Amino acid sequence: MELEDHVIGVCSWSLKSGSNQELVDSMKKLKLSHVQLGLGQLLDAGTHAVDEIVKLFEKEGITLTAGMIGFPGEDYSTIATIRGTGGFVPNDKWEERFKIAASAAKVGRRLRLSMITTHIGFVPASNEEAYASMVERVRAVADVFRESDMTLLMETGQEAASELLQFINDVARINVCVNFDPANMLLYGAGNPVDAVRVLGRHVQHVHIKDAVCSAQPGTRWGDEVPFGKGQVNAQAFLTSLRAGGYRGPLIIEREAGNSRMTDIQHAIAVLQGVLCPRPSADSE
Repeated sequence: MELEDHVIGVCSWSLKSGSNQELVDSMKKLKLSHVQLGLGQLLDAGTHAVDEIVKLFEKEGITLTAGMIGFPGEDYSTIATIRGTGGFVPNDKWEERFKIAASAAKVGRRLRLSMITTHIGFVPASNEEAYASMVERVRAVADVFRESDMTLLMETGQEAASELLQFINDVARINVCVNFDPANMLLYGAGNPVDAVRVLGRHVQHVHIKDAVCSAQPGTRWGDEVPFGKGQVNAQAFLTSLRAGGYRGPLIIEREAGNSRMTDIQHAIAVLQGVLCPRPSADSE
């Protein structure tokens, strides 16, 4: 599906499929042919398994927009726990997670990907001692990604947009960009996603379509994820801001909560169609 220069797709983990064929079948029901693929199970599966996925997707007309990796030991039960356990932050997990990232880059290349997204973890304040360490860790991952012609896409959410922009500039690697998730900005209490898009601008290379409602204690307690168009992202303003900044890349629907994933994804598609391809009103006919 394509709407106004954007391919519309879905995150594989949102569909909770039991197999790659089930994933394909669900995408067909949604009339989508683009997917962001979670790479976790493929990292130790061997080249044959990866090549089989490539064959299946080629046969079924499925195109991958990006890959995604998470890390063992990340604890999302509260904002406080993920602050200490997420991404490249924990010193005792750094070597293991660097190896996972390096492996993902090789798998991604075999899948013919050009981008992989991940939550790098909470970036320390620039005046903290740990900030320089995080800069060096992301540089190291970016450099190993570059060997596989891969771009590292950092998920938005934990930091205010201005802080993330400074971090990108300090990392100073051309293949470090942003996967923009507007709901994460609200879930973490990190700011207004519409304003954040304007700040991050050209660094946005991939976008998640997801919505949320802020908590009463932003930054301390999680907000609530809701179907796209039913929360506080403001779909019209968000997509207008994206396009005004020149973004014409993939819009990939992510739904990580709720028990009606297919229905919620269909609703998100309808919202995108309504905003990007509005029907003329009766008065204008």
